[in-house]
Formats: sequence, C-alpha cells, structure tokens
Amino acid sequence: MSIDPAGREGTVFGVAPGGEPVERHVLANGRLRVAVLSYGATIQRLEVADGANVVLGLDTLEDYLHRSRYFGAVVGRYGNRIARARFTLDGIEHRLPANDGEHSLHGGVRGFDKRVWRVESAGPEEITLSLLSPDGEEGYPGTLRVRVRYLLDGDALRIEYRAVADAPTVVNLTNHSYFNLAGAGDVRGHLVRIDADRYLPVDEGKIPTGELAPVAGTPFDFTAPARVDARLDGRYDHCFVLRGGATVTDPGSGRSMEVTTTEPGVQFYTGHMLDGRATPYGPFAGLCLETQHFPDSPNRPGFPSTVLRPGREYVSSTTYLFRTRPAP
Repeated sequence: MSIDPAGREGTVFGVAPGGEPVERHVLANGRLRVAVLSYGATIQRLEVADGANVVLGLDTLEDYLHRSRYFGAVVGRYGNRIARARFTLDGIEHRLPANDGEHSLHGGVRGFDKRVWRVESAGPEEITLSLLSPDGEEGYPGTLRVRVRYLLDGDALRIEYRAVADAPTVVNLTNHSYFNLAGAGDVRGHLVRIDADRYLPVDEGKIPTGELAPVAGTPFDFTAPARVDARLDGRYDHCFVLRGGATVTDPGSGRSMEVTTTEPGVQFYTGHMLDGRATPYGPFAGLCLETQHFPDSPNRPGFPSTVLRPGREYVSSTTYLFRTRPAP
C-alpha cells in the first residue's frame, strides 16, 4: 500500500456505518512519515528514516471495522481493563458493557477506537483530532471532550492527549499501536528494556491483584535488555510501574525505538493472541507498549487516580523516538 503525499488535505479512506466520511492524513518531515485515520484517531502506517514501516496497519476501512485488534487506535474512555465492568465514584456505582469476559476492556463495546474523530487541524508535521463522548456513553458518567495531537519532531513522534469533563468521571487514554521494527516477520527476537522495578501481577482474567511486585528474579525483569521470547515463551500482557522509559531494538535491522511518557505505567503486550484468521496478522506479529495509568484503577484506591473532575484537565504525552542503522 503506497502512502499519500504529505499535505493539509486528507484523502477519503471510506465511509463509516453511520455515514460519516473517514479521512486519511499523512504527516512527513523528511525523517518520519505517518498516516493517521480519523477513524479511531488511528496510526495506520509509520515509516522511519530508512523507509521501513514499523507498525501493523490495515488496508481498508472494512478491515478496521471487522478485523482490527485496536491496531494503532486511541483507546478510551478507559484503556485496559475494569474488573467486573463496574466501578463506584463518589458513592455511585457505574455499570459498563462487559466485552472481555465479565470485564470491560478499552472503553467497552464501542470505545474511542470505533468512533470517527473530528480533524480540527492538519499540517505537514502535525494533526489534532477531537472527540465528544456524551454522558452515559458505554456507561461512563459525564460528557468528555478529548483532543489528541500527533506531532513529528525529527526522528520522534509525540502524542499529546487532553480531556475535560462536565461531571466527575474516569479517564485513561493510550495508543494501541503494534510495533515491529523488522518491518516483517515476528517480534520474538526483538530486545526489550523496560525501566521498571515493579509490575502488576494479575489473576486469570488479567485483572491486577493489587500488588506492585518486584521484577527482580522474575520473568518480568526487563531492566536489562532481553529477547521477547527469552521467558514465558514471550507471552506478556502485563502493566509495568515505570521509573523511566522503555526501549525496543531489532538486532537484525539495527532499528530501535525509545518510549518516554508522563504516564506512571506501560502495558507490555507481545501480540501472542493474534490468530492470523480474525485479523491479517498472526501471533507475535507486533508488540505494544501502551503508556497509561494502571488497569482497574477505579476499583483500586491504592493505585494512582484516574478520576477527572470538572474544572481540571487531563493531560498526558508520550514520545516514540526511532533510530536506524547508518547506511554503509
């Protein structure tokens, strides 16, 4: 799939089931080229300086409607899981649609990844998209107004998130890109370093137990670079408590990605549940580093709060810095 020329005007990528046109915009600065869809505020393609595309994307809107596993999308209103699809805020219980067994995942049945966002502004190197989430949507209280800005800065892509609400609610936004720095094949040979001394153990439903456990001496120790498949057969879907950032390197191509964020955690998912039938991609085709607050925080008073109140603004940013091997 070829990438469109950079420019302010987006191309029509398709028409959503509600009749809304979906736009495709391309950002480029001579180092990075990034295609962004208004459907899900999705990163469809990300080409680094040597021309390789390092994210998993789909060719058609129909694929995103029916064959996506959040590929490149902004997920919300609450990224990750909320146990038993319910939480209590200010003494009022809020029930959410259960779309992951008995739990709520990534905002519910029709989360932000399945909405058509409004393109507020678009230039050669940045784009801002916005979304209005009404009170009660997917069970969440309060009307939420969200803005996401993608900005190129040399070899870095920065994502900035902002949101305000007219009533108390919970918010946890992240981007769900799957990265493959080799540009093809799978990621089991990628080296991963996560600057985290602790991680969140989970139960069989992938809900945190509440413990912030030390990584030392466990398969969750990525304080030094380790192959994805060095332990646990590479099957990770866990949140790490960050003290710094994370780095991924593909030894074969020499490409690397450094992730820094204002968020307290990162969900490391190795894509092992991709099946190659429901989606075009098979197991381990890409890995995710979803910067975020912790899963199930609305039900865990000891976790950093995800409550957003009127008069306050949710602000978050994450930067992905890419490096490529110098040409011989």
